Amino acid sequence: MSPSLRTILVVGGNGFIGSAVCRAALRHGYRVTSISSSGRPFQTPNGHTPTWTEKVEWLRADALRPETYSHLLPSVWAVVHTIGTLLADSKYKDALRRQDLAGAVESFVKGLTGAGHNPLEERPNGYETLNRDSAVRVAEAFVNSDVNEELGRPRPFIYISAEDIFRPVIPAAYIDTKREAEVLIDGMIKANTNYRGVYLRPSLVYHPHLRPYTAVAAALLDLSSTIQSKLPKGVPTPSELLQRLSTTLIGNPSALDSVARALSLPPIHVDQVAEAICVAADEGRPDLRGVYGVREMRELIR
Repeated sequence: MSPSLRTILVVGGNGFIGSAVCRAALRHGYRVTSISSSGRPFQTPNGHTPTWTEKVEWLRADALRPETYSHLLPSVWAVVHTIGTLLADSKYKDALRRQDLAGAVESFVKGLTGAGHNPLEERPNGYETLNRDSAVRVAEAFVNSDVNEELGRPRPFIYISAEDIFRPVIPAAYIDTKREAEVLIDGMIKANTNYRGVYLRPSLVYHPHLRPYTAVAAALLDLSSTIQSKLPKGVPTPSELLQRLSTTLIGNPSALDSVARALSLPPIHVDQVAEAICVAADEGRPDLRGVYGVREMRELIR
């Protein structure tokens, strides 16, 4: 690959996962460009700008408007889409960034009850807009971009999806729109052999310092998955019992299945997600395409 094309474009590079991707990509020797609605560099919860941010090109662009970033794509090797929303009240992101537990809980409650102002109402169907449409627009622009040289390897589009572990606490629209994005992106990429789609489905993503409140939940889920993995064969795990109950009472995938997966899947550190993304972006791994769950992601980075 030409040195001029050794660039990774991170959509939402100043966010929680996006910033980890930027750091990891720099360690792997990539040039890194981030686009976001603000164009501002990543800052720590204390408002500090780490020195590594000086090596990233921070640009302002709108993922839904390809004309704001399409000029970048011909010189990009890989695109990583990291933006999305977990709760209807997206103020939870700012609260978590500030390590404001009360603010995060308030947003969480609003997400459950629908109370208060929903900032996504300014964009109809907010989950669809942020989790699905923004990724589809970027993927479409990437696939339609012209490269000035013969690469010989398919350029990767990497989409941060999610394991279905958050229902019924989080509305089903969250995971539904993630799955819809995977299908739509894969449909357009499979029609072009010069590209490959990689869809990473992390479980709970945590960081003990940047997101300290995620560490407690991560420890509990890690303990649950470890205990269940060590139960003797033939002894039904709580996850298996929940799945059987779901099948018996409901007969199709339900929120009980989601809870079962949450109890059996280990959480994953944000830096491990970022490292898996860099492996998926490697020009020497054209075989990597399709869906990768949390356990497959851990295998990638071994």
